[in-house]
Amino acid sequence: MDYKNLKEIANLSIEQNKKISDIVLIDQSKEMSISENDLYKKMEESFDVMLKSIEQGLDKDLKSTSKLSGGDSYRMLEYSKNNPLMGTFLSKALANCLAVSEYNSSMGKIVAAPTAGSCGILPGAICTLFLENMCKKDEAIMSLFTASAIGMVIAKNATIAGAEGGCQAECGAASAMTAGALVEVCKGSVENVLDACAFSIKNTLGLVCDPVAGLVEVPCIKRNVGCLSIAFSSANMALSGIKSKIPFDECVLAMKEVGSSMPTSLKETACGGLATTPTGLNIKNMLFGE
Repeated sequence: MDYKNLKEIANLSIEQNKKISDIVLIDQSKEMSISENDLYKKMEESFDVMLKSIEQGLDKDLKSTSKLSGGDSYRMLEYSKNNPLMGTFLSKALANCLAVSEYNSSMGKIVAAPTAGSCGILPGAICTLFLENMCKKDEAIMSLFTASAIGMVIAKNATIAGAEGGCQAECGAASAMTAGALVEVCKGSVENVLDACAFSIKNTLGLVCDPVAGLVEVPCIKRNVGCLSIAFSSANMALSGIKSKIPFDECVLAMKEVGSSMPTSLKETACGGLATTPTGLNIKNMLFGE
């Protein structure tokens, strides 16, 4: 497959009465010239890295070199135990999302999904489902193949690079990948997957990349949390039967158009947005001098 659009993959899935993940596993096995079992094991290794990054990232004493991040995942986890506003499960998912992102900022080993800057979103959702006994490990692992297909379509038709398309290309793409994976784990239809992905793209369209002091910490880590919430709400809408008026593949083309129109100052250069607020500049000067 050339992954030029998700609709074609979905149609193939429907025709063969298989999940999108099954189609992708078979295709990528042939593409990479390895057995399906070996490819599955590779994905399992990535899933295990995600789990480990959550465990390590929840350390209350974790701090990045810049001291801009660390410890928030622990705070969220503690809050999740005390009748949290958004419920225990979602609060734990947010804590796990923070954990992976903070671990990344502390130079820990993570899985770029699709990028390091958006690494907390997919594990924050799928690993939490597994850790809370809401899905089996093999279901979680297979859903990552569906997420990868969504990411490949976005990369082929738009971009997953913040320097090219803004944060919509990183956290936005990760949110769509996560929404699709969530729908599959929750046994939604192929059409539900497409709708969930479309909702996520629509709700992150135009998101800028403006890292304070040029570091992938502020506001990147909290954007992971926000886009995780979008992934959950998108999956929830799709699973309820709500349809996206604009198809996913057209949303991706819109993402590319918006990214191309975005000024360079808002595409990972730290020359605009939150990076150039008085506080943002003060942080930069504190870390690197004027």
